[in-house]
Amino acid sequence: MKLTRYALTLIAAAALAGCGSTVKLDDPAPVKDISTTPAPAPAQPQGNAAPVPDSKVATVDLFSELTTQVQDKRVIYFDFDSDVVKEEYRGLIDLHAKRLNAKKQAALSLEGNTDERGGREYNLALGQRRAEAVAKSLTLLGVGANQVEAVSFGKERPAVQGSGEEAWAKNRRVELKDK
Repeated sequence: MKLTRYALTLIAAAALAGCGSTVKLDDPAPVKDISTTPAPAPAQPQGNAAPVPDSKVATVDLFSELTTQVQDKRVIYFDFDSDVVKEEYRGLIDLHAKRLNAKKQAALSLEGNTDERGGREYNLALGQRRAEAVAKSLTLLGVGANQVEAVSFGKERPAVQGSGEEAWAKNRRVELKDK
């Protein structure tokens, strides 16, 4: 027990001995005045190096570029009696979303259409569901709800006249038109 007390006393004494130097807080440390020190001269180019011209970065109008890309890609086709956007049109919807996100003042009218089969009211409702499915896809990609308007024309505005699967397939669509 005495040995432990003796060891602790020696450790405490050694710690206090290390703190023997004192620093006066009243004495300010000397400060070097750098305002009179001259600034180093800029490095001189070596050899026959020509001066580098100022680079000018051209601004890119993303909205205009994307508008050009989607100029002839403004129709989304649907299966019979369906309002599900096909996987093959996801890229097109993504391009239109990027375009609308690049310019928040831009807006689209999404015009839903159906083929001639079915009643007038049913086709108006189906065309509306198709247009709203495209609108929902766009809003999920960040497009503002105020930038898209879903409307239905049902079977009133066929793209192709005639009866038969070839004509009907062209009429089951949503057209994306600038407002």
